[in-house]
This record gives sequence, C-alpha cells and structure tokens, in this order.
Amino acid sequence: MSNKDKLIRIFRENVKGKSPNTEGMNVRHDGRKGHWLETQFNIHHNADNSADILGYELKNETTSKTTFGDWSANEYVYTMPQYRSVFNKRTKIENRDLFIQIFGKPNEAKGGRYSWSGEPCPKISGYNRFGQRLVVTDDNNIIAEYSYSNDLRENKADIIPELLQKETIPLAIWYGLSLPSGLKGKSLKQKLEDKFNSNGWFTCKTDENGQYCKICFGAPITFDRWISLVKQGIVFFDSGMYVGNKRPYSEWRANNSFWDSLIEETFS
Repeated sequence: MSNKDKLIRIFRENVKGKSPNTEGMNVRHDGRKGHWLETQFNIHHNADNSADILGYELKNETTSKTTFGDWSANEYVYTMPQYRSVFNKRTKIENRDLFIQIFGKPNEAKGGRYSWSGEPCPKISGYNRFGQRLVVTDDNNIIAEYSYSNDLRENKADIIPELLQKETIPLAIWYGLSLPSGLKGKSLKQKLEDKFNSNGWFTCKTDENGQYCKICFGAPITFDRWISLVKQGIVFFDSGMYVGNKRPYSEWRANNSFWDSLIEETFS
C-alpha cells in the first residue's frame, strides 16, 4: 500500500462524513478545526519544519486563504548592528515592539495596539502608504524595504528616527537559497521544500453541511516554483506581528482559489 493509499484509508475511516468537533477548544483560536483534522490523522505538532505525515503536508480548508508556513525573516532591522543606536532596548522583544510602533499602525478596535499587519504590511506590488514594499533580489532573497520618500504619513518626521530617514532601509530579509556565514536558521528553500517537496500535499474538503466529503492531493512544490509565485504576487506575505505578543506571525499565503487550482487528484 502506497503512502497516498494509507492517507485515503485514514480519511475514509476517521474523517469522511464527520464535522470538526471543536468542543473544549479555545473559541478564539482560528485553527481549532485544523487541529481536529490533524488529530484524526494522528499528526503531532513539532518544530522541525518537515512534512506532516508520510511525506505529505496537510493543508486545512480555510475561509479564503491558506498558508504555506509561518516563516520569520532571517534578519530584521531591529537586530542589525548598524541600527543599534535606534533599537537599543534591553531585550529583543522590546526592540521588536519599538519596530512595530515605528513601522506599524495602531488598531483603534484593540485600544490603539500597534501591529505590523494589514495596511502597513509590505507587498510585491509596490510601495504602500507606509513607504514599504517587498522586493525579490536576483539571488532570490526577499527583502521588506522602507523608503522615507515614499512614506506618505503626514507626521513621518516625528515617527521615523533620523538614522532611518533614508533610501532604502531593509526592514526584514528572508534568504532564499542560503544564509550568510554566521547566521543561524534555515533558508526559504529549506523551509519550503522540507514541507512541500517530498510527496506533495493534501487537503480535505467539506460539503454544504460542513461534513468532510473528499480528500484532495497536489504535487510537490519546488522553491523555484514558489519564488516565481511570490514575484507574481500570488503568494504574499501576511504579517500578523503586534505589540505585546512574542510570536512573529509571519505567514506566507495564497488565496484558496489558487490552492484549488493545484489539486491533481480527488478521492471520496
């Protein structure tokens, strides 16, 4: 029996015809239905960034967009030695919160809490109102850049420290193929291909009653394919970083319509 056949069997025995049972889970946790599905496949959370089960990555059905991974940048401006005079707080988290206050936006619905999400979050399509954009370099690194002249905030001179009032400042760098010597972590190629370039990925779809009715499989995804999607804006950076929370929330996502276009096989 192939690994794909094993997953189909698990789906038919443990998932098909059922609705996610989220009783007892945190109602504010958006991923609780996904956790239920992972449990049915006996998938345990781990930190090794490998494929979920039998060489396949499980992607749970979501409302409008689905993540490839929560992948923090390898470097941030608040960790770079040349800007230490600005980000001179006692801890890395305090410096990160200062970064969010400078380059993010307050959320009035959250009591004015600052976040680097939504409108300030840089995209590949060009500079936003906060003077930020994503750039893919010739060697396939991704850089979140800041440009003082493209920052359209009326009070930017009061917000941006003088050292950062220039063209251009790297706010975050994700290294595509390999990391510079002395830098710890993994490249985007390692993160992407560890998850998606073994046997591929699968998802489970629900019917109009919210019951799982079919399991769908997509082919492996290489880094070359993925970075081309970033350049097109199909895969986008979706930051959720906010003051007061240590988690970086650095999701790389695509709309569900794109994920559906990748499905090659479906079994009920």
